[in-house]
Amino acid sequence: MKIIRLTIEYDGTAYVGWQIQPNGLAVQQVLEEALARVLGEPVRLASSGRTDAGVHARGMVAHFATHRDLPMSAYRDGVNRFLPQDVAVREALEAEAGFHARFSARGKWYRYSICLAPVRSPLTARTSWHLRSDLDEQAMLEAAASFVGTHDFAAFRASGCDAATTVRHIYAVDLSRQDNLLHIDVKGSGFLRNMVRVMVGTLVEIGQGKMRVADLGQLLQGGTREGAGKTAPPQGLCLMEVWY
Repeated sequence: MKIIRLTIEYDGTAYVGWQIQPNGLAVQQVLEEALARVLGEPVRLASSGRTDAGVHARGMVAHFATHRDLPMSAYRDGVNRFLPQDVAVREALEAEAGFHARFSARGKWYRYSICLAPVRSPLTARTSWHLRSDLDEQAMLEAAASFVGTHDFAAFRASGCDAATTVRHIYAVDLSRQDNLLHIDVKGSGFLRNMVRVMVGTLVEIGQGKMRVADLGQLLQGGTREGAGKTAPPQGLCLMEVWY
């Protein structure tokens, strides 16, 4: 039995998210169907996590087990022949015994992109959140530093999140500019449902002067979801990399 590890890139605009659901087409579904055509047998993927509807990925990792002895090119080039243009396998590797895309992961890197311009940009509309006014990026940067470390992120999760614990460790939160795009890079050991999007929404409200930097410290000490900022829209979020 071989364990095959895939690194996958996709534009999530047309999908209900990564995970197969009864209410629409999922990225997992189109990948499993393409793999089944190559292998000639059903395939069930286990992923490093889930992305919500409209969220993108450059480095989603998933694995599956198979008895078939095919070259790795079959799992990349062969599978890509049967995938739509908005999904692609970037890399296929044979993983060591015991590898699990989710449980073996040591950290993830998410990037959230905001387009700051008076006029919307059709070229970045699918991959960024458009805001017409500038933000106080210095205040946002100061606030971002508060996220770094081990904290209780109960105030920064979706209401339907069923995680056993809300404590998470964040390695870094960085802001960078690329013309009109403001990128917020968040790296951590793991994340709650919608956690990065709520973090971004809170930083934006601080950048707009609607919240204070000091408010963030209080939210990380037993705060509630009502005290944090709004959830940033999904299209600005991209899973960049998963570490092992």
